[in-house]
Amino acid sequence: MCGRYSFSFSKERIQEELDGVEIPEPLELNFNVAPTQKGYVVANESPGKLQAFTWGLVPYWSKEGRPDGRLINARMETIETKPSFRVPFRKRRCLVLADSFYEWEKKGKERLPFRILLKNGSLLVMAGIWDVWKHGEQSLYTFSIITTHPNQEVSVLHDRMPALLLDKEARNSWLEDDEPEQLLRLLESPPNDILKVYQVRSLVNRVTQNGPELHEAAG
Repeated sequence: MCGRYSFSFSKERIQEELDGVEIPEPLELNFNVAPTQKGYVVANESPGKLQAFTWGLVPYWSKEGRPDGRLINARMETIETKPSFRVPFRKRRCLVLADSFYEWEKKGKERLPFRILLKNGSLLVMAGIWDVWKHGEQSLYTFSIITTHPNQEVSVLHDRMPALLLDKEARNSWLEDDEPEQLLRLLESPPNDILKVYQVRSLVNRVTQNGPELHEAAG
C-alpha cells in the first residue's frame, strides 16, 4: 500500500516536467502527506492544471460525504469491479505528484521507515483516480492512489507499491485513454533498479512532523 508520501518540488520543476501545467499560488510543500490531507493532482477533467484534492476517496454516491481515510489506495486487480472505484477508473483518473513515498519495515516491535524515490531525482508520478461528492452547493474532491505488485527494491519492505507513470507517454495515456485493457497495462510493476530506497529517522512516524529533515537518512 501507500500510506504516506512527500511533495517538495518547486513550481519551476513541476512545470518543466509536466509541460507548463498551471500551478496554484501559493504552492504548499508537505514532506509528510497523510490520509485526509490535501495532495496535488492533475485530473483528466483539467489536464493543464495542478489542483489540491483530499487524499482518501469519497464516492459520489456516499451518503455522508465525509473523508475518513479508508479508501486511500485502490488495488489495480479489483479497480474495474469494486463499486467505489469502477466509475472513477473509467471516467475520473489523475496523476498524483510526489518526490517520494514512505514504507515501513517491521523488525520485532519496531516499524522502521524508509524513503523511496526515483534514482534520477525526477518527479514521482503515481497513478490515481478521483471523485467528487456533491451536496447542494458543496463539492468535495477526493482521490485514491492505485497500488500494484512491487518491484525488486520495494518487495523487501512490502507486497504492494504505488503504480508509477514514468514518462510523458504513460501519463498522457492515463489521462486520455478510455480502453480498460490499455489502462491496466499502465499499472504493471515498474522496472527494477530505478528506485533509491534508504532508511529515514522515525520522525516521519508522526504526522505532525513536516519538514526537510524527514528526508535525512537515519544515522
